Amino acid sequence: MAISGKSAAVSNVGRIRSDNQDSGYAGRHLFLIADGMGGHAGGDVASAIAVKRIIEVDQKYSTPQDAEFALKSALLSANAELAETAFDHPELTGMGTTVSALIRVGNSMALAHIGDSRIYLLRDGVFEQVSVDHTFVQRLVDSGRITQEEAAVHPRRSVLMRVLGDIDSSPEIDTAILDTRPGDRWLICSDGLSSYVSEDKIFSIMSNFQGTKDVTNRLVKESLDQGAPDNVTVVIVDVGEGPESASNPPSIVGSAALPLTYEAESAKRALRLPTLLLHPLKSTQHEDSHFEPESEEYLDELILEDKRRAFRRKITWLVGVLFVIVAIVVAIMLGYRWTQTHYYVGANGQTVAIFQGVQQNIGPISLHTVYQQTSIKLENLSPFTRETIEETINATDLQDAQRIINQLLMESSDG
Repeated sequence: MAISGKSAAVSNVGRIRSDNQDSGYAGRHLFLIADGMGGHAGGDVASAIAVKRIIEVDQKYSTPQDAEFALKSALLSANAELAETAFDHPELTGMGTTVSALIRVGNSMALAHIGDSRIYLLRDGVFEQVSVDHTFVQRLVDSGRITQEEAAVHPRRSVLMRVLGDIDSSPEIDTAILDTRPGDRWLICSDGLSSYVSEDKIFSIMSNFQGTKDVTNRLVKESLDQGAPDNVTVVIVDVGEGPESASNPPSIVGSAALPLTYEAESAKRALRLPTLLLHPLKSTQHEDSHFEPESEEYLDELILEDKRRAFRRKITWLVGVLFVIVAIVVAIMLGYRWTQTHYYVGANGQTVAIFQGVQQNIGPISLHTVYQQTSIKLENLSPFTRETIEETINATDLQDAQRIINQLLMESSDG
């Protein structure tokens, strides 16, 4: 994979949404994505405000610690600005956004992260997620309550526990300083990519496409091909030689690339609930999930609710299985009763008998029994009649079976 030392940012509105609530930025030192809260009031405004504020720290730093501090301060400043904007524009109450950002300083990357947008690193053929999702199911995974496989299909997999917005005046932001080297390829993406494209597929595209623009376009296309209803935004950073992370001009994409507007959408936004911040779930329909503040009490309540839901699912499953078993038993009983309304004449050893049921077995279960044993011996019947009896003679009912027996009695007497 040829490394150009460049970056690229691409954003797409997705298959279902009518507006893009993602914002992205690929600068000279700073790279970030902000994902406004789904269908909620002001998602586009939130991500745009956050990006426009944070890109002010896109500059050269003496140490990665300085960059880390500047990045965290910028996120907290953006959080305060979001709160002020919501206060001035009540129709935007409850707006919020995720942020995942990197600043390169020499051979280090300063990282700041909040929410469920993700940061990945591809190095020497190894692809891994370096950010941690601030979601309810990730908390369950971290505490050992569920597995990663269970988290992928959990009904609350998109409940966010931390975001920037007017909800928390001092949100907890993850920061770190990571080493980087020439040849590294970094990916920052909104959940419009990570929720719909497998990590194996992302790894394949990251490994097999060279240019940063080609990679971003291919990743977005793959998400759209999967039918992703959400906005999808991707930033790729290729690390080359020297202190600069990228040689191309800074690029802003998504809602941050447009002028900020507050009033045009106020009429419809005022009708929306201000207590939920929304992200889409993978579905054929456009569904939204929500944000809830991170607190032990609330987490405990969510876990209890999840246990209750799991218990209800088990009860529903058991009731369903019981219903199927009962239906099968009833069907067998009705089927057996139907077979017992039939009669036929056949051989029982060396004599003739009337049988009740049908001439079949289900495994070891016989569907016929001897109803009436007669004294007619097969040896007293003509060869043709004997062969017919051995092959059985069906009767329309019991009276018809007795009529056949009377005819055989006459024949055996004549013999």
